[in-house]
Amino acid sequence: MKKILMLCLVAVLGFGIADAVAQKKDVNVKTTVFLTDIDCEGCAKKVTNSIPFVKGVKDVKVDVPTKTVTVTYDATKSNDEALVKAFTKIKVKAAPAPAKK
Repeated sequence: MKKILMLCLVAVLGFGIADAVAQKKDVNVKTTVFLTDIDCEGCAKKVTNSIPFVKGVKDVKVDVPTKTVTVTYDATKSNDEALVKAFTKIKVKAAPAPAKK
């Protein structure tokens, strides 16, 4: 009986620690919307083929009609300036969109 109780206690502690680590990782995730000069699907493909490989980038969504690119990234590994530099390398003008009030 004691072995079963100890096993259950260890399992509960293990799940608790795993959950705490998962929550900690989400704290550093940031999403930024960039206003760009993309105007076609070719430009969108260029963005989706290169920006995801910038260090820390988790997700990239391109919206051609609104000329925006939404990038989700780990703020401890990258920042808006590094992403703008990555856009410049592929000859796409980009700037973070002003924050909505």
